[in-house]
Amino acid sequence: MVASFFNEMYASDGLRAPYQMLEGWYQNMPAEFRALKQAEAEDLFRRYGITFAVYGEGGDPDRLIPFDMFPRVFTAQEWRKLERGIKQRARALNAFLSDVYDRGEIVRAGLIPADLVYRNDAYEIAVAGFRPPLGIFSHIVGIDLVRTGAEQFYVLEDNCRTPSGVSYMLENREVMMRMFPHLFQENRVAPVDGYARLLKRTLASVAPAKCDRDPCVVLLTPGHFNSAYYEHSFLADLMGIELVEGQDLFVEGDFCWMRTTEGPRKVDVIYRRIDDAFLDPLCFRPDSTLGVPGLMNVYRSGGVTICSAPGAGVADDKAIYTYVPEMVRFYLGETPILDNVPTWQCAKSDDLKYVLENIGELVVKEVHGSGGYGMLVGPASDRATVEAFAAKVAENPSNYIAQPTLALSTCPTFVDEGIAPRHVDLRPYCLVGRDVELVPGALTRVALTDGSLVVNSSQGGGVKDTWVIAEE
Repeated sequence: MVASFFNEMYASDGLRAPYQMLEGWYQNMPAEFRALKQAEAEDLFRRYGITFAVYGEGGDPDRLIPFDMFPRVFTAQEWRKLERGIKQRARALNAFLSDVYDRGEIVRAGLIPADLVYRNDAYEIAVAGFRPPLGIFSHIVGIDLVRTGAEQFYVLEDNCRTPSGVSYMLENREVMMRMFPHLFQENRVAPVDGYARLLKRTLASVAPAKCDRDPCVVLLTPGHFNSAYYEHSFLADLMGIELVEGQDLFVEGDFCWMRTTEGPRKVDVIYRRIDDAFLDPLCFRPDSTLGVPGLMNVYRSGGVTICSAPGAGVADDKAIYTYVPEMVRFYLGETPILDNVPTWQCAKSDDLKYVLENIGELVVKEVHGSGGYGMLVGPASDRATVEAFAAKVAENPSNYIAQPTLALSTCPTFVDEGIAPRHVDLRPYCLVGRDVELVPGALTRVALTDGSLVVNSSQGGGVKDTWVIAEE
């Protein structure tokens, strides 16, 4: 396994600048006081209902997400580079989606294999030839980043469908401000509480041309059994919009309507948090009870906007991921600001040979996997696990990609003995509508187990507040 990791707090000559303002705070915090504050944080998370669900393991599936009180800190200069790169990538991904559902110029140019796009499980033929308002398919783009050096960030994967976790970003800040208000009085921490306002503005900006008044925006949820239901209700409440399930909506004529106590109300924009397959039983899975029959006909006729658009998932397929830098050059005529992680596509015979020969040193992922499932971290796995996974890769190579085991940076994290470095990643949320925007903050996920590189909450990871220090 990689032995050297970039420590975001300490440099060879002592504390790095972003963390100097926190030195007195953590050094002067007695263990008893820290324990009290940790218990207070858990109480606040429980009171707010901040949970995530894990099914199939027995017990109560709704669990508190582990929260680490030591914030992750970025300077304004560091954030500027990230912001530019994230916005650039979000524009390129949307240009790709608009293209492959139209003329497919990038495929015609021979830059991406046709089979990889048009035979992809996430490619929705139902929206081929359709151009959504402003040509935008993915309105909320979650970009997962890892850091390996002072100036080096890599994009681990893109999330163009319904990226989750932004409620944790917002609630982490709320909890920290309640517990340690003096830290925010003494330091210029850029606020993130404008996210809901920006999200609502983004959604309203892509209302269909048939909308002749202030758009009616709703959030469509699968219901309270969904693992992210807390986030759905939280965001709907912050935006001041209705939280609806499929049974609350119906299609009549050329429009989608919402049932209310005052009679039907026309819906203009649906922020959907359900998968494509369940959106419309007349178009996708006929057994779905979560969607709205006839919704896709209304969508394609311009009667309602669905955010993010059905079919957006083809852009965040892990095999397509390897071509995103080429998208930036092809569509934007720019040099990519953020680098991809070097990736082997197991569908290619030479890549497959290399992966199988070196699988114990690599991270191998299913191209449609998520949440830390369907992946192998070779250096952290025993021989039997590695061999079993290699057999699966050999049986269905096109279902896997592989990447080197990166030296993920570490951040200070509270442990029983005080503080210790733990590996982290970063998920900023880029909003794409009439404008491309993101708040100065993100979700930092932390691998709480010593030595672990898996940060997903479903796999034992936790979260931190993420600070961007505003310039004076």
